[in-house]
Amino acid sequence: MATTRIIPMHINRGRTIAKCLTDRTDYAMNPDKTDGGEYITAYACDPKTADMEFLLSKRQYRQFTGRTQQNDVIAYQIRQSFKPGEVTPELANKIGYEFAMRFTKGNHAFIVATHTDKAHIHNHIIWNSTTLDCQSKFRDFHRSGQAVRKLSDLICMEYQLSVIEHPHPHGDSYNKWLGGNAKPCNRDLLRAAIDNALSKKPQSLDALMALLTQAGYEISYGKNITFSRAGQKQNIRLKSLGDDYSEDALRAVLAGTKPHNPHRKRRTVSKEKRPSLLSAIEAKINSGRGSAYDQKMKVVRLKSMAETLLFIQQHDFKDYAELATFCSEVSAKSNAVLSEIKSAEKRMAEISVLRTHIINYSKTRDIYVGYRKAGYSKKYLAEHESDIIIHRAAKKAFDELGLKKLPSVSSLQKEYAALLSEKKEKYADYYRLEKEKRDLLVYKANTERLLQLDAEEPQKSKERQQKEK
Repeated sequence: MATTRIIPMHINRGRTIAKCLTDRTDYAMNPDKTDGGEYITAYACDPKTADMEFLLSKRQYRQFTGRTQQNDVIAYQIRQSFKPGEVTPELANKIGYEFAMRFTKGNHAFIVATHTDKAHIHNHIIWNSTTLDCQSKFRDFHRSGQAVRKLSDLICMEYQLSVIEHPHPHGDSYNKWLGGNAKPCNRDLLRAAIDNALSKKPQSLDALMALLTQAGYEISYGKNITFSRAGQKQNIRLKSLGDDYSEDALRAVLAGTKPHNPHRKRRTVSKEKRPSLLSAIEAKINSGRGSAYDQKMKVVRLKSMAETLLFIQQHDFKDYAELATFCSEVSAKSNAVLSEIKSAEKRMAEISVLRTHIINYSKTRDIYVGYRKAGYSKKYLAEHESDIIIHRAAKKAFDELGLKKLPSVSSLQKEYAALLSEKKEKYADYYRLEKEKRDLLVYKANTERLLQLDAEEPQKSKERQQKEK
């Protein structure tokens, strides 16, 4: 079970973009919260310099597009919290990484930091609002929160984790925030005054208006009857109170031809108490079953068994061991294809990171040369700190990869495109094999059930004979 929340990150007043990014990423990657940084993963960026890499991409975006925005979103964050005791930090981080990759479609650099300092393990997923090619930005869309929750629930179900059946919206209503003691609005106060006046049985509309005047209201007559009182900013038209408070309705009530229906706020059924298909199925499974239910389940089982027998007939298995071997082979093929997909994704991530470092290295090389010529001056460093940090990060990445000669960006892009095409083909094979594997597991379980019943029958027959004696 995971709860999610999407949070756009804006520039705080009086702070630079660099400072805001550094503050947000430093909190997410706090070693005290991530077990010394063990549960931090990243895509298309280095976690240590992610803030500066995000900043550089925004500079490149402005250079490429010429666009500048007021109150720009510098990054997005999703908090993904899990039920206490249901996931390990490793699994939570894996789910967070897979979620971020699928939600951003691999078009944005991101970091996933898993916090273990609370009873509930939770992820901080921060992705750059600017795309990897620095040509466009992520745009928050209508009902993005629902899309985030649905994708998170889908991935959780794929990992056989529970999901929240009726998620609560974030934040409390204004009335709850006031502790249930919210003041009624001016229209509700006027409706209550009219209800109180009607309880005194006035004989005419003029008599009703006189009682409202005594209650402190000033009444104006014209095209519409309007009410005002001390502390009320705007006049209230009688017809705006609803059909039961219109002039014609009040006249009918005073004449005795229509009962008065005082205004009541509509009550809604809470989602927790509302029945659902999921809860109904679970209740049916856990409750006692009637004869009709048992008969229908017999039909379902018979159909499932028939499909199993047809499958065994088509493949002509000589025994259960051959069926089990066939299941294992399909499962192994599925795992092998998944490993190939993961390998391609890993290489694609490496290419994205390497491509970014090559571009960063090229753009900041002159500045770093100037830094060396200045004798590593502290003043020069202060003026060009972000560019120098990015240049060092790129150089460190090249050293770790053992690159003596840098590949061209165009060759990396061609390799990335080829891997992407291969990955799409592999995914089609993977989904086909996974479906086949699920069906095989059902057939295998049905076969085990049939063989078990067959083995139990002699024992049951012997027990019946003993009872008859």
